Amino acid sequence: MIYLDNAATTWPKPEGVYQAVANFMREIGANPGRGGHRASVRGGKIIADTRKKIARLFNLKNSNRAIFTFNATHSINLALKGLLEPGDHVITTALEHNSTLRPLFKLLQKGVRVTVIPCSPQGFIDPALIKRKLLPSTRLICLNHASNVLGTLTPVQEVGRIARENDVIFMVDAAQTAGIYPIDVEEMNIDLLAFPGHKSLLGPQGTGGLCVGERVRLDSIFEGGTGSVSESFAQPDRLPDKLESGTPNTPGIAGLGAGLDFILQEGMEKIRAHEQELTSYLLQGLEEFKEIKIYGPKNTEKQAPLVAFNVKDKDSTDISYMLDKFYDIATRSGLHCAPLVHKALGTREQGAVRASIGYFNTRGDIDGLLHALASIVKEF
Repeated sequence: MIYLDNAATTWPKPEGVYQAVANFMREIGANPGRGGHRASVRGGKIIADTRKKIARLFNLKNSNRAIFTFNATHSINLALKGLLEPGDHVITTALEHNSTLRPLFKLLQKGVRVTVIPCSPQGFIDPALIKRKLLPSTRLICLNHASNVLGTLTPVQEVGRIARENDVIFMVDAAQTAGIYPIDVEEMNIDLLAFPGHKSLLGPQGTGGLCVGERVRLDSIFEGGTGSVSESFAQPDRLPDKLESGTPNTPGIAGLGAGLDFILQEGMEKIRAHEQELTSYLLQGLEEFKEIKIYGPKNTEKQAPLVAFNVKDKDSTDISYMLDKFYDIATRSGLHCAPLVHKALGTREQGAVRASIGYFNTRGDIDGLLHALASIVKEF
């Protein structure tokens, strides 16, 4: 199979990830922090070590403020619902995934005000417009780092500066960038950083995290056992316990730690350069087809390693189905859980085919996709 759906979940993973998950299951298997026996302590060390790797990757000063979640959606819900109260105002953008839009819609029904900044058909947003939309009640600006449909990179640094100058909390959804692009929460003035473990951090599904800056105090949105302060019915107030209840996905966190090791050892610049080179190669190949419309910046300096396109007026689902059934190529079709982006593109009915590149893809994979598309175009 030619796998070009890395924006959903990267595959394959580094060999060390598989080994870390299997080793935990075979050799440890215990609940971390829920007992004093050696297996429990070893599990706790895996979790603590992975927190430190996350803190190192994102320049988070206190690793205890790296909260483990099950995915970026979990992280975003934890942040939005733990922070916002009726009367608060939020600024977000039309680039956002439903992971942000749906919780905001629910909070809107409970009295939170929401302003959505429009994007251009290429996925660009104007930071000046965000600044103009600030209100005395603005509590949060939330922005994804790169569109999951267009790949368009957003001006995180500039928006972070605007937020900090106006004493507004700044949250970034790094679902498409964590592990590929350098993210420094201190330099970028990011107060809340949501990320998945299973995408470009190369960990297993069911892993993710939320980095919580020192300026932020989140309420818990679920409570339960933490292995600490067990004599109290109240949720512990300290981090990470306040925001982590129940048995964690320790096998997944072990795998995530191995994925982070791979990134730190291989080098993010090397990973990004490879993925950008293949993205550029794909864009050049698609430009040869007059029957194919490409969306987004069409510039690897301005977009993450994914490309959205359509073949004439054909339904994107049909094209993706053909690529899978007849050519064994995995892509993603439809609206990609980002309806406002497709509204801006005028593709809410047609959707789009998305080919997303990972570190283990090759030029041969791109050639295979281009060859398949050439055959499909001839059929139409």
